[in-house]
Amino acid sequence: MVAKEAKARIKINKLLEEAGWRFFDAATGKANIVLEPKVKLTKLAVDALGENFEETGKGFIDFLLLDESGFPLVVLEAKSEDKNPLVGKEQARKYAKSQNCRFVILSNGNLHYFWDLVQGNPHIITRFPSPDSIKGCHRFQPNPQKLITERVGKDYIALTQMPGYAAEAGWNNPAERDTFIQKNRLRFLRDYQKRAIQAIQDAVAEGHSRFLFEMATGTGKTLTAAAVIKLFFRTGNARRVLFLVDRLELEDQANKAFIAQLKNDYTSVIYKERRDEWRKAEIVVTTVQSLLFNDKYRRLFSPTDFDLVISDEAHRSIGGNARAVFEYFVGYKLGLTATPRDYLKKFDTSKPGTRDPREAERRLLLDTYRTFGCESGQPTFRYSLLDGVREGYLINPVVVDARTDITTQLLSDKGYAVAIPVVAGDAEQESFFHKDFEKKFFSEATNRLFCQTFMNNALRDPISGELGKSIVFAVSQNHASKLTQVLNEQADALWPGKYQSDFAVQVTSLIPDAQQYTINFTNNNLLGSANFLETYKTSKARVCVTVGMMTTGYDCPDILNLGLLRPIFSPSDFVQIKGRGTRKHDFLEQLFDKPLKAEFLSAGKQEKTRYKLFDFFANCEYFEEKFSYDEVLKLPNPRAGAGEGVNAGGTTIGPAGEYIHGGGDAIAHLVEEPVGAQGMKVDRMFFEGFENAVKADPVLQQHVEFEQWNQAIDYVATRLLDKPTEFYTLDKLRRAAGVDRRLTLREILEKIFGLIPHFKGKDELLEDEFQKFLLDASTENIEKQAAAIGAMKYFFKAYATDGNLRDIIKQGRYTDLNVNPAFSMADFKAVPKEWREKIPEYVKDYVSLNQFM
Repeated sequence: MVAKEAKARIKINKLLEEAGWRFFDAATGKANIVLEPKVKLTKLAVDALGENFEETGKGFIDFLLLDESGFPLVVLEAKSEDKNPLVGKEQARKYAKSQNCRFVILSNGNLHYFWDLVQGNPHIITRFPSPDSIKGCHRFQPNPQKLITERVGKDYIALTQMPGYAAEAGWNNPAERDTFIQKNRLRFLRDYQKRAIQAIQDAVAEGHSRFLFEMATGTGKTLTAAAVIKLFFRTGNARRVLFLVDRLELEDQANKAFIAQLKNDYTSVIYKERRDEWRKAEIVVTTVQSLLFNDKYRRLFSPTDFDLVISDEAHRSIGGNARAVFEYFVGYKLGLTATPRDYLKKFDTSKPGTRDPREAERRLLLDTYRTFGCESGQPTFRYSLLDGVREGYLINPVVVDARTDITTQLLSDKGYAVAIPVVAGDAEQESFFHKDFEKKFFSEATNRLFCQTFMNNALRDPISGELGKSIVFAVSQNHASKLTQVLNEQADALWPGKYQSDFAVQVTSLIPDAQQYTINFTNNNLLGSANFLETYKTSKARVCVTVGMMTTGYDCPDILNLGLLRPIFSPSDFVQIKGRGTRKHDFLEQLFDKPLKAEFLSAGKQEKTRYKLFDFFANCEYFEEKFSYDEVLKLPNPRAGAGEGVNAGGTTIGPAGEYIHGGGDAIAHLVEEPVGAQGMKVDRMFFEGFENAVKADPVLQQHVEFEQWNQAIDYVATRLLDKPTEFYTLDKLRRAAGVDRRLTLREILEKIFGLIPHFKGKDELLEDEFQKFLLDASTENIEKQAAAIGAMKYFFKAYATDGNLRDIIKQGRYTDLNVNPAFSMADFKAVPKEWREKIPEYVKDYVSLNQFM
């Protein structure tokens, strides 16, 4: 026992000295460590590595760390190596209060906790905080209550960008407002982003210090993070924030966003650019790799240097060694991720020796949820692609399923069989699969066919008519080089003289300035701009060919085409790549010819309403069949005969031992399939799990059979909802059903037991309600107004679904209709006078508005 105590104290002594604390007076300052009164300590003893360096009557030592004036600052409670440091927690609390100390360190020499008594629970640390960092903490007086009660409006960021925006003429003139917002680059929070902030406030109120936002690509995670940062700064709950990313291009992108949105109140810097001055900034952005290099995070930072750590793309930036960086710092932690966890929940981990690529993904995502205190599987806030599409912020792809003769065989069970001559008269057969493409098996004809199919079917830019901006994903850097060359050759043939081998650009790590290329592509000046139309700013380079650089977090909203010219096995990679196209975009923002702009505006064809996802390796089908995730895609199976193998001639062995197909190739089939409103399979799979649980319950079966609906609803609410394991909730079930309105629990049960064929959507229900209204009205009166039925129906639907319109009508503020975009004064005047009151009265008395919220 004595040995374990002594070893623990030796380690603690060293950790204190490494952090800058002093047992003895030195040139750097007076001693600032006081030991227990009964402990005698000599300089020789401190340096000794033996076990008997101290004399104590208690068997272990407590330390009191002092500030520069000699007042108690930190209580350090030490335990032997075989004890958990937390066993001394209450003892340390009493001691700290007796000494008027705010901070406690609990340590057994190997495991250490830092505890700010003002802020709640002890946090694990891997290094002791320095005197300077503790001094900064001491001046810092957080107030969680202010954070909880802070009002966060839509203009939370805009008020930092331009505090007096609401008094500006451009804002107050409805006709100029959009131009005013665009000119000043004002950013307003969407409703779901406000809900994310409120979710953090609620979590803090419940005592949590770790949060996880699961938000689909394109929903503005960085803007939401900026609002969180402002929330913590403005309420005095943070002095400095660390924003961690896992890629260089995201570092620059995030920093520019924070500067644009918060610079009037807070300073943001990239650490590597301000290594000596980062302490002067409130927001420090860096890659995890930068802090890991040479153990920089431990050597140059104290655990208390940041009060809020945000991990962008959390499932990546806290994986492996990166976890050490993230956990090193104490304080609040927020993770951002676009990758849902649910799609892996049905993965069978019981099979021994499985090498399914989902296993690594599953472990990483489960670990991410645990790290951010979401063991239940529910993030602090979730906003899915399905939510974004339903609310009109995002778009689903049109999947172009294109398979050649060769790739169809590569995708089959038996692969693509080739006969390779070994000696004269003999041949050896070998089969290749899709994972071998451009790694062991090479086909120039297939690559050319890929590019030709892409060029012929890709969406065109709605303004200039040139091929829409696109990203193509290749197998390797060598493959990217080949595809870039082929695309440029084909572009020269299609548009002679328009391009000088700058139609397609390779953007991979081997290319100098590749990161800047990605930025220029977003800014529409990659290798020039306005190639087809002088007054239209769009990148001259139309296609970026990459391997993995432009996947996670890359923001380029005017992308119209994505090409998967490689097989993908990682579900998170698939989600990220697909997410590059989901953002909406108004192409007129890039057009500077006013007459032409007006012409396009009147035609209404400038909005991005879809994007194409070219899939040459059945990736969508793979993730549909192998994973409980993504969209239901009614894609064709490989054509008849696929899977039987082909004895393909013309294949030779190259100088590096690769197999080179020397023959031709042809498209086996080409099918375009838009992803429908049903959205993501992850939501449907969740609903199916609940459906199975309900159907298997004999008590529920009996209640439904005898139409005992009150008992059935009570039974589900008490026995199945909000329970561990699946955590079914009514709100999640509503979302999972993919319906654009609220559902009642009775409707859900009726659908499960086959009593109704489907869930009616909002518009279908409104049609039913309007028909009831017409039946209830006098036939004679309705016949008189037959010509106005359309206007009446529009008013009926708008009044039932728009709370703002109801307030305007109830309060008689009819002039507000002049600036109301959803239902205008002209719409109101089109409704016959007698029905302007009858419709609101009927809706109030007979229509349940809750179902449309």
